[in-house]
Amino acid sequence: MHGTAIGVASSVDGRDWLYRGTLPGLEFERGHNTFWAPEVVWHAGRYHMYISYVRGVPTNWQYGRSIVHMTSTNLWDWQFQCILPLSSERVIDACVFQLPDHGWRMWYKDEDHNSFTYSADSPDLYHWQTGGAVITDCAHEGPNVFEWHGRYWMITDVWHGLGVYTSPDCESWARQGTILKTPSNRPDDGAIGHHADVLVQGEKAYIFYFTHPEILGMAGSDFQWTYAARRTSLQAAQLVVVNGQLTCDRDQPFDLHLLPVEV
Repeated sequence: MHGTAIGVASSVDGRDWLYRGTLPGLEFERGHNTFWAPEVVWHAGRYHMYISYVRGVPTNWQYGRSIVHMTSTNLWDWQFQCILPLSSERVIDACVFQLPDHGWRMWYKDEDHNSFTYSADSPDLYHWQTGGAVITDCAHEGPNVFEWHGRYWMITDVWHGLGVYTSPDCESWARQGTILKTPSNRPDDGAIGHHADVLVQGEKAYIFYFTHPEILGMAGSDFQWTYAARRTSLQAAQLVVVNGQLTCDRDQPFDLHLLPVEV
């Protein structure tokens, strides 16, 4: 869906959320443009946002797309830094993670290269050197990397659930399985899970993802352009590691209580 802005909500505990509108001030060129999939990291007194950007409001998927770097000190007022020079002119879905050697790595979807995950490295979050393909076993989007239970994990949206990969060093990745491919009985959660992020807090990890709750049975033009097909619902669930396997039971009750962020 093109023409979207970035929605903002706030919460004091992670359970009850207040919608605050859409993020102002992101436009760095004229027109009504498209912003997707913000990745925000805090480092050295500043927030860095890497956001997927499409010029204008296209009616098809053939237009170029890029990843834009912006910075802020308060999460509301953002300053444009640059459009990142990456591996093609059709890249989206940045994930940024600090490596064990204190450098930074970005994983992202390269639509011009089979919709595989590619990478880029940076010493300072401003200057990026493009690497090569990282995940190539199938087309996918939305890579997300986190550290938990003594290893690194990556999840990707493979459009029939989320692919799970593990790594000892953020260099070599092994496919483990798929989560969120089985619908749950919760409201608006009766469809596969899409493009997720994971928050680790101590021994617990929560996954945040979206669903298209009305999309089952749709095909052809209905899939692309009806309101029902586009409607999305944000969901959260708790992750569990069982015998070394990352699992997620979407119907399992859990207490979503997030710790305050210290900066």
